[in-house]
Amino acid sequence: MVQSAEHIEPRRIKALSQLQPWRTVMAIVLDWTVIAAAIAISELTQSWLVWLVAVPVIAGRMHALAVLMHDFAHYRFMKNKAVSDWIGDVFCAWPVGVTVDGYRINHLAHHRYLNTDQDPDWVAKLGSRTFTFPQEMRFALLNVAGYFVGVSSMRDLHTAFVRLQADDHSSLNYKLLRYGSYALVFVILTLGGWWTEYFFYWAIPYLTGFFLLLYIRSVAEHFGETMDYSEEMTGTRTVIPYFWERWFFCPHNVSYHLEHHEYPSVPFYNLPALNRELMRSRGFSQKAHITRGFATGLLREVWLDSWRKPQATAGV
Repeated sequence: MVQSAEHIEPRRIKALSQLQPWRTVMAIVLDWTVIAAAIAISELTQSWLVWLVAVPVIAGRMHALAVLMHDFAHYRFMKNKAVSDWIGDVFCAWPVGVTVDGYRINHLAHHRYLNTDQDPDWVAKLGSRTFTFPQEMRFALLNVAGYFVGVSSMRDLHTAFVRLQADDHSSLNYKLLRYGSYALVFVILTLGGWWTEYFFYWAIPYLTGFFLLLYIRSVAEHFGETMDYSEEMTGTRTVIPYFWERWFFCPHNVSYHLEHHEYPSVPFYNLPALNRELMRSRGFSQKAHITRGFATGLLREVWLDSWRKPQATAGV
């Protein structure tokens, strides 16, 4: 495993690791504001075309909330861990069906045992057809199409539910509060007669775009024919996004994944600065797996290049 201290001075890492809770708060407010605005505009216009735009926008912000939950799992919000977990649960994790602590148990094991048989992410995905590359074009296209009708999403939801349930060691009081909050939402939706709105503005984005974005990001972070799993720097990918991609594929700088694995103490808002620092080190820049763009570099590297290769002829 590459030693991070070779790339950047400890004092600089300490500075980049300083927590600024207001920046996380602003990110949460932004995500929920965009969701609310997308719903409001769609309702005001009563246009199916506007709703079709609203769905990916809402799914993208759901993805953003999940990314912020990831920072909460690393205690990258504030020093008071108990308060931090409650804020992360209520505003980020519970709305997308998970908990900060349950995700943390799984995710920290992923960091500790990256790409080994003790890494729960690796074990869950290794050998799965959806994470095996090169990937047959027909299967890849059908898999992506499956997210648009919810089939692939339900598969991923079931897999995630089983894994996170196994890591759920929360107390009875916590469970009562969590499921009580869901019950409260149920009552509000019923009394307000808003189940149709819930279906169109939450269930559909969640069961389509949200899980599709999670899948693409998961592939981007550690999978593809070109990955070398002999060490962390070549078995983890950073994708430098184009501007529009940040809103969907990698909100809150989450695509700086190699940097995050090297220095998980750095919060999301300082990851671009960390990348700039690391790229000044030849030991990092010459070895790091850096890809430019999701719709360009990642698509070509993971899928298109293998599809363009001539297929072996039977009997030759």
